[in-house]
Amino acid sequence: MEISIVMPAYNAEKTVGSAIDSVIRQTFQDWELLVINDRSADNTKQRILESAKSDKRIRYVENDRNLGVSETRNQGVSLAKGRWIAFLDSDDAWEADKLKEQAQLIKGTGARFVFTGSAFMNQDGKRLGYCMEVPGEVTFRELLKQNVISCSSVLIEKELMVKYPMAAGNMHEDYAVWLKILKNEGITARGLNRPLLIYRVSAGSKSGNKGKAALMHWRVYRHIKLPLMQSVYYFSFYVARNLKKYRKIWKEAKK
Repeated sequence: MEISIVMPAYNAEKTVGSAIDSVIRQTFQDWELLVINDRSADNTKQRILESAKSDKRIRYVENDRNLGVSETRNQGVSLAKGRWIAFLDSDDAWEADKLKEQAQLIKGTGARFVFTGSAFMNQDGKRLGYCMEVPGEVTFRELLKQNVISCSSVLIEKELMVKYPMAAGNMHEDYAVWLKILKNEGITARGLNRPLLIYRVSAGSKSGNKGKAALMHWRVYRHIKLPLMQSVYYFSFYVARNLKKYRKIWKEAKK
């Protein structure tokens, strides 16, 4: 069960090394890591190449031009050799058993799409006390209410990501793809309720700018052509649930 891990990197010299290290520490060993430099202007390339020296499973890729995160992820999927795709952003990290536990979940359930809960750290790497729990499974309708699937926690069949590439645009492009897959393929995503992803939050992130995040969430509904009244209905769930979540995260971040 080979897993291809896709890691876009843009001006990530301060964090990409620790993200790569968290992959190298995985107890599941049958993986390749594609780190794709999206024309960074800092020392991201050097940091990646330094890490790649220690492990032949790390593949360095450099875009010919700046593509943005969505197209860079699609590029990684197209180059991947594994049957399974995992995504890890260059400022996030994994717990050591992340891939192992997800592989076991897939073998035990036959799932094609799995994800995990999340812990959080601030921009300096300090762990926060809050963890986001996730359900054991999520359907299309439930996912419309709140995106509980963090991109950096996903393990999914490559076939699905090839069929449903991420669209560039000022929205939560990964969320749009998860919704399309669950709706069109008639499957549920399986959740592993353990904080095996460590997500980095900062004032400039999507999580930090709640107004921008809400607008991008709304644009996902329009992108997938959800009827207007249904969009309003499900958006009300998003507002209520995410205000509560972000309040907890930022309370911890300010400590």
